[in-house]
Amino acid sequence: MSDDHARRHRVESARPSRLRTLTDFYPDGVLGASRDGVVTILNAQGAALLGVDPEQALGMPLPDVLRLLDQDGRTWLHVNRPFDAISIVRGVPEQSWLNASGHEVLTTARLVREVPLGPVVGIAVGLRSGRGRARLDRDRSDLVATVAHELRSPLTGVKGFVQALLNRWDKLNDDQRKLMLTTVNADADRLARLIAELLDVARIDTGRLQLYPRESSAEVLVRRVVASIEAGTAREIRVEVEEGLPDVFADPDKFTQVVTNLVENAVRHGQGQVTVRLAASEALDGVRITVDDEGEGIPTELRRRVFTKFWTTGESGGSGLGMYIVGGLARAHGGWVTIDDAPGGGARVHVDWPCQDLRPE
Repeated sequence: MSDDHARRHRVESARPSRLRTLTDFYPDGVLGASRDGVVTILNAQGAALLGVDPEQALGMPLPDVLRLLDQDGRTWLHVNRPFDAISIVRGVPEQSWLNASGHEVLTTARLVREVPLGPVVGIAVGLRSGRGRARLDRDRSDLVATVAHELRSPLTGVKGFVQALLNRWDKLNDDQRKLMLTTVNADADRLARLIAELLDVARIDTGRLQLYPRESSAEVLVRRVVASIEAGTAREIRVEVEEGLPDVFADPDKFTQVVTNLVENAVRHGQGQVTVRLAASEALDGVRITVDDEGEGIPTELRRRVFTKFWTTGESGGSGLGMYIVGGLARAHGGWVTIDDAPGGGARVHVDWPCQDLRPE
């Protein structure tokens, strides 16, 4: 045997082992097999999902290694028949299978052809655990259940009062009818707000939030929000404004929504005075909005969870979407939100808002 031939033989012999070593760094399982149905590559993740030894699996018949079954007991190879696929088939889409331990394994496959439309000379199968998908399904189910609960509560009130008005209209006096209609109107407003919040959450999540920003006076917008909230509460809301503040670059409706959520949260969770301060931001060229309450505050370990969907605490109600929307709208304008302790022992929320266009690309 010549030196060149011997060197080439050593390289080709070492190649499968080297490839398997490289694929061990891949987070999902990888299995490769040749046309004659022999396993050529199997990384550690794939071996764990299939319940085989990765070293012993190399060179074994593919049916002895890829032992995945469907609900009817059929094997992956029997169902997909990759080596008999017609010439235009390039791969196998994601499928759900059960391994020997009864755990779900998700697979995809690519058919290897030396020439386009030629015969299949090998297959590459990707494998990953189905636990992540199961967890995602549970999260989605929890989300649907939470939304259904939030919608059902005001809808039950609307249904109950409307039914009472229909059945007992002649027996009710004008004051009773007015009280019921006022309650129905309030519950309808609550439903409308919740639906609007859910739509905002969907737009933030998908990057489809539409903004119409322009230079706006933070003081004018904040005082307008405070006046509106004060009309519906007996709590004192104090506004402090630093002189010489620049205009913010904001969609006025979204800026108003942010301030409204913050002040309403402070009123809902606090007990004493609520203070809203406007000052120059030291973190960026813009304005810092600070809202203080005199409630119990937010523990440090929970402050990151405040900005997750449907996060609520205590018995004060609310959809749990307000702070998630606050964070999303601030980031959409190039700003950010932080939480600290208020001097009075409650929560302090800072929103740093730019005075120029810093929206993410």
